[in-house]
Amino acid sequence: MPAPGFAVGAIVVFAGHNAAVGNRNASRSRNGHARGPDGGGAVVRDGMERTMGPRPRKLQLLRWIPSGIVKSRASARDAAIYLTFDDGPHPEHTPRVLDLLARHGARGSFFVIGDKVRSNPDLARRITAEGHLIGNHSNTHPEFRALDLAQQLREIELADQELAGVGGGHDPLVRTPRGALPTRLVLELARRRRPIVYWSYDTMDYRRGPPADVIDTLRREPPQPGDILLMHDDGPAVIEILEAMLPEWTARGLQLRALPGYGEAA
Repeated sequence: MPAPGFAVGAIVVFAGHNAAVGNRNASRSRNGHARGPDGGGAVVRDGMERTMGPRPRKLQLLRWIPSGIVKSRASARDAAIYLTFDDGPHPEHTPRVLDLLARHGARGSFFVIGDKVRSNPDLARRITAEGHLIGNHSNTHPEFRALDLAQQLREIELADQELAGVGGGHDPLVRTPRGALPTRLVLELARRRRPIVYWSYDTMDYRRGPPADVIDTLRREPPQPGDILLMHDDGPAVIEILEAMLPEWTARGLQLRALPGYGEAA
């Protein structure tokens, strides 16, 4: 594991690189290209161009940061992969996702929005009751880079309060909106021993193309053991994708597991 000083340096270098690329791409967003990963039809995530298929360019830098600070992969033991679902719980789509996971004996990790938990508490309780991990995806899903550190932490703390009421436990895992990794927030959460969960495989299920395109990519460039897959349970595309891929993944011998929670072994 890299020394703490090296890890901090990597975060600072990463942040500067990310800001530079984000500035270059800002004009593209204003010219009509889609901007964000969770807003549908995105081709740019957190300022990074999608030029490497499902593998985020950030991984080139994140691999130098200890997983206790930013987790972009998990254990590959027993050929495990980790499905993660952002932006729920959704009253129509999340139950269907849960039904599909149960049918195939799969577990997942749901990074939920505090406001949506407040509107759908029984659904959030169902997530934890069925053995899935529930994590913090902020309270209202704002653009974190438009907020100062105190506002970012407030978003996380308010979501923590909602999660505590539905079985989310103490200090649930955090995934920031759109995968933003502001340097001061990363360092503050590291000080609190709360890793941010990123991903190693972006299914791009938020894009406006047909789900068949995502399925084709998943077959052409299949996830590997240890991969953390980014998906979304606030729209219908994920249902078709899971219906196609869950049987194929289990046939390959992959184990579909939830991420280890706070304080658990990776």
